[in-house]
Amino acid sequence: MKKKLLSICLMLWSGSLLAQQAPSSFSANDRFEQLGPALPTPNTFRTSSGAPGKDYFENRADYDIKVTLDDANQKITGSEMVTYYNNSPDVLTYIWLQLDQNLFAKGSTASLTRTGGISEQGMSISQLSNLNSVRERSQNQPSDKYGYNITAVYDKARKPLKYTINQTMMRIELPTPLAPGKSVQFGVDWNYYVTEYYGRSGYEFFPKDGNYNYNIAHWFPRLCKYDDINGWQNKQFLGGSEFTLIFGNYKVAITVPADHVVAASGECQNYNQVLTPTQMQRLNQAKNAKTPVVIVTQAEAEAAEKNKATATKTWIYKADNVRDFAFASSRKYIWDAMQTDVYGNGRKIWSMSYYPKEGNPLWEKYSTRAVEHTLRSYGKRTFEYPYPVAISVHSVAGGGMEYPMISFNGGRPEADGTYSEQTKYGMIGVIIHEVGHNFFPMIVNSDERQWTWMDEGLNTFCQYLAEKEWDYNWPSRRGEPRDIVDYMKMDKNMLVPIMTSGENVILLGPNAYAKPATALNILRETVMGRELFDYAFKEYANRWKFKSPTPADFFRTMEDASGVDLDWFWKGWFYGVQPVDQDLVEVDWFQADNQNPEVNKALAREAAQRRNNTISKQRDAADKGNTVVAQDSTMKDFYNSYDPYAVTEQDKKRYQDYLASLTPEERKTVENSSTMNYYTLSLKNKGGLPMPVIIRMQFEDGTDSVARFPAEIWRFNDVQIKKVIATNKKVTQWTLDPFQEIADIDAENNSFPRVSTPTRFQLFRQRQGGFTPQPNPMQQQRQQAGQGAAPARQGTGRN
Repeated sequence: MKKKLLSICLMLWSGSLLAQQAPSSFSANDRFEQLGPALPTPNTFRTSSGAPGKDYFENRADYDIKVTLDDANQKITGSEMVTYYNNSPDVLTYIWLQLDQNLFAKGSTASLTRTGGISEQGMSISQLSNLNSVRERSQNQPSDKYGYNITAVYDKARKPLKYTINQTMMRIELPTPLAPGKSVQFGVDWNYYVTEYYGRSGYEFFPKDGNYNYNIAHWFPRLCKYDDINGWQNKQFLGGSEFTLIFGNYKVAITVPADHVVAASGECQNYNQVLTPTQMQRLNQAKNAKTPVVIVTQAEAEAAEKNKATATKTWIYKADNVRDFAFASSRKYIWDAMQTDVYGNGRKIWSMSYYPKEGNPLWEKYSTRAVEHTLRSYGKRTFEYPYPVAISVHSVAGGGMEYPMISFNGGRPEADGTYSEQTKYGMIGVIIHEVGHNFFPMIVNSDERQWTWMDEGLNTFCQYLAEKEWDYNWPSRRGEPRDIVDYMKMDKNMLVPIMTSGENVILLGPNAYAKPATALNILRETVMGRELFDYAFKEYANRWKFKSPTPADFFRTMEDASGVDLDWFWKGWFYGVQPVDQDLVEVDWFQADNQNPEVNKALAREAAQRRNNTISKQRDAADKGNTVVAQDSTMKDFYNSYDPYAVTEQDKKRYQDYLASLTPEERKTVENSSTMNYYTLSLKNKGGLPMPVIIRMQFEDGTDSVARFPAEIWRFNDVQIKKVIATNKKVTQWTLDPFQEIADIDAENNSFPRVSTPTRFQLFRQRQGGFTPQPNPMQQQRQQAGQGAAPARQGTGRN
């Protein structure tokens, strides 16, 4: 830092000790202008505040479904009677339904638009034979069998209705136009072969015991949404973006092998017909338990695995005011549950888990507890969970998928029952995430087909908070600003804005999950503060529960309820792809010249001594007695004894006259200025995305302080600015973004003076052979203790 003297008299003349100067040049920008035309015009359906308008409407559909699971052929056969209510102001002459299973039909748009090439390593026979399928499938069914087989579409009198199938959409033409406020009934019969689990639905086969675990979703023709934004939301399903659905009441009869256990959206209506008396006793015990009670034990599940039933049972489920329905079925399921007063208001909610023995010991220890924790954590910052049950079902290892009241979640230990830390936290994290989706989008019903971030991003943010409430040291991978840096520093040509349609998003995980979650965390911690953010976020959730918000409704509500102008933030984080890169270019150090000769001449003496302390002077000091003047005193005159830095009486009088000319307020300012240090910080916004400036000052005495300036500091010039900071202590080190709050992509230019961080390189001995996988830490500890392998996945048998 360069130390300079700041002239007090000049600054006093301007009327302010630190008068703000207009920048010498401007960089015109509109980053802090309002979004304006980028947002839709408010109307009677959606207001300018972000709340639903007086004419807002939701169409709905009630379903009465009968479905049979054919375990021998992995086939679903179903029949539904639908009552559709037109609450819109429009007359409807046809209705649209979603046929999601047609994603897997041969020649689908999803399969034909897959891209890629053949590598030099070649292509497998399976890949070659399935070029026109979405993915490789098991060989027990040919790929052209996949997709819906619609066998009948009819009215309530069972008269055929005209329908047209367009890939993953089906249009039913109504014999009589459906007027506003009226309803219509129609039925559909169908069947399809279940695919292997593909991340959203399907089955997993267990070769060791020859059984299946079915996670069944997107299994029935479902009504598309009709709203004030799109009319019919009938964009084709290409496998990437998810589903836009409407609310309704469901009654579903699910027929499965008699030894299967079924979990589903809603409440089972006939437990006494499908459970044994002992299992019913355990279920009743779970109603007052504070920890999970096993309803179907591991021993009972293992017995069912060996003795496969040929008879069937029908489980009847009822779910009210939900936007979808899913179920799971297997004879392998262990089932535990507890019914607890989650919110302390006397209303109990079931938390349940269904899993095969392959999931133990992780699932019996953590799953149901994680379900209950999620309801409590999310409810605290949104609204109380309105449904009677929340279920976590074990699915293929890795990933998860959400549906109302039920979710399919990965996470599986090793065969010996041990697991890595990553597996443990990954499993609990995915359960929190998928159960959390009950809030977004199962209740706050955003358009997933269009805006993936509105459910995934908001949910990932709430997941991040719930994880920290589970374990203070949780190794979160999404939410902290530092964790989005690698994505933000990628080539901009590889990035798309968050505000990109779901099917067109590149790098879905960082874009639709991590970046919006990080943005919300930055809003909460740095831009708005927790109190303002939490109030506004809760207001949004409550305004739009059981309704369908758009991005504009979210943006407007967050500003409306907090009183914080955030348009600059939405522009940068949601509409743009520029990163944050603040550069602390230089710091100039000033001390005030208050014209006190005692101070000024002492400082001048010190400066002269430093200036004259050259290497030549130091080396000549030994011979200074040999100079002409030193040896012949007659060569001396007035200037050999003159001290230009001595304070004279004339100096003192001029200073007193100066002080006498000041007002009392001006004199106080001058006298205090002698203890102050003034620093001018030169900052550049190299990344382009304006953000608050947070600067840490480390002082000469070992203490420190942090100064915070809002993002509006860049509003007149978003390229480079100067900022003056005054402190009565000397600053030895300046650091931008000291707590990694703003996702700055380059920490190397955040310090002044610059601080170099060494890069470590590894020393190693050349090894022969390939890499040998290492045991997970639990296995290593057992090996060190000489315990050997543990029994494979044994449950505790609690009941």
